[in-house]
Amino acid sequence: QVQLLESGGGLVQAGGSLRLSCAASGSIFRINAMGWYRQAPGKQRDLVATSTSGGGTNYADSVKGRFNISRDNAKNTVYLQMNSLKPEDTAVYYCNAEVRGSRWSGSSHYWGQGTQVTVSS
Repeated sequence: QVQLLESGGGLVQAGGSLRLSCAASGSIFRINAMGWYRQAPGKQRDLVATSTSGGGTNYADSVKGRFNISRDNAKNTVYLQMNSLKPEDTAVYYCNAEVRGSRWSGSSHYWGQGTQVTVSS
């Protein structure tokens, strides 16, 4: 099993910044991809940003130029630096990781428990 521990959410004024962290632990042979998703009340969970093991990144159009995703592979940790935050960024942010548990197994997706980000106007 794999556990994802998120931290860094909170309340911030519009225009401010927050940095989210997500550390993976447990039965990990290799992490293929890590990323962040968010879910606002009454809405579906949407992709925010992802990072592959090869260094590739992908962002939702709504956060391009404001958010930056990075990884520390030695620590099995992914970060999301969020700048110029807007009230519409308010949501629960979830970490996701695609993990191979062993050399002989396939990959599985795991989710963190979520961290609340609230941006006040």
